Amino acid sequence: MDKFETFTGIAAPLPIINVDTDMIIPKQFLKTIKRTGLGVNLFDEMRYDDNGNEIPDFVLNQPAYRDAEILISGENFGCGSSREHAPWAIKDFGIRTIVAPSYADIFHNNCFKNGILPIVLPQDQVDVLMKDAEKGQNARMTVDLEAQTITSSDGEVFHFEIDSFRKHCLLNGLDDIALTLEKVSAIDSFEAQAGQARPWV
Repeated sequence: MDKFETFTGIAAPLPIINVDTDMIIPKQFLKTIKRTGLGVNLFDEMRYDDNGNEIPDFVLNQPAYRDAEILISGENFGCGSSREHAPWAIKDFGIRTIVAPSYADIFHNNCFKNGILPIVLPQDQVDVLMKDAEKGQNARMTVDLEAQTITSSDGEVFHFEIDSFRKHCLLNGLDDIALTLEKVSAIDSFEAQAGQARPWV
């Protein structure tokens, strides 16, 4: 997992509450176990018509937002089934940060495990950022995880809270496997001692 670094990117407005995981990545795309290649199907049923043509009105199909790295959305983002393909699709599209008033717990946890920063802010602050995001390519916001801030295109700074352990993992690019490998010398030492103490195991 890549280290999460301070960046400035385009923010796309998605003013919808209860965005569920089937909206994020429909069930027909869950056959793969690869974390790449799903970005093209992100919000598939909202992005494409029945013939596979782009729906021009959908925000991520608009020229100003095709390279969005930040998504501003409504409360209870990521509700529904607990499919890890949802953050995979978001990450593969290029979105690194989501801002919403609240998230479904499992989706929230899966974001951190996949290098995505889900920022929780009060509704009134989300509303300010949503309005800012409507400026299109001019809505370039800065996300600073170390300082725990997101800055609007107008320079308004909003502070967010984050668990210190999750912050550490994002800043250092540590997923569950990398965290385990940090202890590899201790694990090897334990296995060697256990092998000598119980050679019959």
